[in-house]
Amino acid sequence: MNKPIFSVSLSPSSTRQELRNRIIRLQSTDRSEFEPVALAVFRYQAQFNPIYSTYLKHLRIQPEKIRTIEQIPFLPIAFFKHHSILTPTADDEKPPAEGLLTFESSGTTGAVASRHSVPDPDLYDTISQQTFEQIYGPLDRFHILALLPSYLERNNSSLVYMVQRFIQKSNSDLSGFFLHNTAELTARLRDLAANPDPNRKLLLIGVTFALLDWAESGIDLAFLGKVPQLILMETGGMKGRRQELLREEVHELLMSRLGVPAVHSEYGMTELLSQAYSTGDGVFRMSPTLRILLRDVNDPFYIYPFSGNEPSAQPARLTGGINVIDLANLDSCSFIETQDLGQYEKETPDGFRVIGRFDNSDIRGCNLMVV
Repeated sequence: MNKPIFSVSLSPSSTRQELRNRIIRLQSTDRSEFEPVALAVFRYQAQFNPIYSTYLKHLRIQPEKIRTIEQIPFLPIAFFKHHSILTPTADDEKPPAEGLLTFESSGTTGAVASRHSVPDPDLYDTISQQTFEQIYGPLDRFHILALLPSYLERNNSSLVYMVQRFIQKSNSDLSGFFLHNTAELTARLRDLAANPDPNRKLLLIGVTFALLDWAESGIDLAFLGKVPQLILMETGGMKGRRQELLREEVHELLMSRLGVPAVHSEYGMTELLSQAYSTGDGVFRMSPTLRILLRDVNDPFYIYPFSGNEPSAQPARLTGGINVIDLANLDSCSFIETQDLGQYEKETPDGFRVIGRFDNSDIRGCNLMVV
């Protein structure tokens, strides 16, 4: 039997703590586990989040009548550019004070950046670690090398924050960031290839354009294909630094130049505290705290049918705008209408593809290449 939705008579802090505990305990992507928690988070944020509550009132939504996740209204992602999207964490029913950890989006020069304040970094750390380790295994069994130049040049990137925490959790002196020094990165990789550790995998995570620049630099990098347990992961797209390519083209280039059998991907953005990963086939997997719903491209309030773990009920290759339910956004808004376009993956019940962006939307986020 599903747990009942919380009583609105509870205070914000007690309700939040109960929800936080339930979110952390989620272990599968099964709808029967996810939906009751998502509905409880919806009612909590509908009552206590000032911006989201006002938005729902403008739509004339009665939160008590929302009974499925498809019925939940999603906040357009542009609100993060112009408003402070915060749900209070104390009983005074006011958003937290300033001075919080705040992430800002990347994007084209002159564009308005999205801002996402995080009152509870420990929740972000816990969810991001759980999501990664459910797919790839314990972080302390990794060496982690990060090639993230456009992100390291900023001091408020959620991706750098997450990778920095992963590097710390790896407890490896060989883990680290590389800004523009690809020669040092290459030397580090050659050393790891020559002296493999059977107890550790190697994660090389890089922003897409930097990995391509490195792969096309003329250095012989084919030795990477012989590095035991190497995971090459791209994220972030081109950031306006290179011509946009199909994801398949990017992966083929990297595989041919680096000699690796597959290229993994990470999907995330400033406004989300959960991530999704692709293990090399272009299909991202939803996590226990993240679910993707697709909306009609012409009617943002129509959600395409999706019934969780029943592949036959999913529309194959139907393109829609990506709506994200991110339960890790407990202290902001968990229901985000993005400007990304996606498709359900019929052969993978919890899988989806990111195929591009709506026209005239910002070039930003992690892994938003056209495919």
